[in-house]
Amino acid sequence: MKNLTDQQKGSLMAFVAVMFITPDSLFIRLSNVDTWGLVFYRGIIPFFTVFLGMLIIYQLNFFKILFSSGYHGIIYVATFSLTNITFVLSIQNTNVANTLVMIATAPMISAILGAIFLKEPPDKKTWISIIVTFLAIIYIFFDSLKLGNFYGDILGFITALGLAIGAITVRSAKSKNLVPAAVVGKLFVATFALFFIESFVLIDKDLIIIPLMCILCVAIPFVLVTIAPRFIPAAEVNLFFLLETIIGPIWVWLIIKEQPSIETLQGGVIIIVTIAIHSFMKLKNS
Repeated sequence: MKNLTDQQKGSLMAFVAVMFITPDSLFIRLSNVDTWGLVFYRGIIPFFTVFLGMLIIYQLNFFKILFSSGYHGIIYVATFSLTNITFVLSIQNTNVANTLVMIATAPMISAILGAIFLKEPPDKKTWISIIVTFLAIIYIFFDSLKLGNFYGDILGFITALGLAIGAITVRSAKSKNLVPAAVVGKLFVATFALFFIESFVLIDKDLIIIPLMCILCVAIPFVLVTIAPRFIPAAEVNLFFLLETIIGPIWVWLIIKEQPSIETLQGGVIIIVTIAIHSFMKLKNS
């Protein structure tokens, strides 16, 4: 990693994180755990996993890093907790494609917030990529609006807003390590879910699915996504999330035969090609 440029480091982290995230929607569909049970385990398992890992690496300096994050840490804990809750609720209240499409608006929001608060407007290549992918999102989402799942769709948009604010927060505090703040955010998520959870019992396939999902699709990605904006602009980090818009529904389609619409597939191809070209050009320039 030491020989890589900032652009290469940030892009690699964001790409790997999203690849780990893509089966997340499938795992949620396969599990038999109720919504708040799912939120609880997606909070408590990643919390202990990453917390123990950071204690091994940083020892008691973990707490020093946490308290030194200041108001950036507080904002990140809030946005991180919110997005973790609203994502699961959105998946449970609308179809997978709708949720992922709403989350795909995060790059546009990040670009606007970055230009306003960080004086870091995206370059021409990034703006073109955002506009093209945003049009693809509108194309995909247009038909889904007729389904009337507005509650789940709104929660998906709130998730996108939280992702954007979180990435901008990390970007504005490049000298600070906000991973401990994200760990605390996971603890908050689990604690909040305690007020609504009906059962802690995991049976049959959930004994494998839940821990696997929480480590591969939650713990590993949230560490990488928290670090990536320190190296590349928030809009570029969230641009990678658009890959989940098409790859996520494909996982669901292949395993449980929940077929995405033709619009989702067509728009997804546009998104993948656009991100590939954008990433290639940015990496070439770096």
